Amino acid sequence: MPVVDSLAAEYSERVDFVAPAWHSTFDLTQARAHELFQSGRIMWGLDEEEEIFRLYGVPYQPVTVLIAADGTVVEAWDGLRAEEEIRASLDDLIALG
Repeated sequence: MPVVDSLAAEYSERVDFVAPAWHSTFDLTQARAHELFQSGRIMWGLDEEEEIFRLYGVPYQPVTVLIAADGTVVEAWDGLRAEEEIRASLDDLIALG
């Protein structure tokens, strides 16, 4: 998560970063978000009804979904990626306009 938090700070003017949690409580989610997201550039919340996870077909975490401004899913992957790979995907997302 430190890599994503760092990229969120760098790309915050061009990309919105959202981190929904599930299977938790709001207080635990808040504590973990404050621990992991030091930049303050990642929006987080608790998806108690798991709506976001169902909408994008996410059965477990970690999963990343890149969504264009028009709502189109551009790319999705499960697990972790190297910073360079994430950066390349973000640059491709931004290039879509």
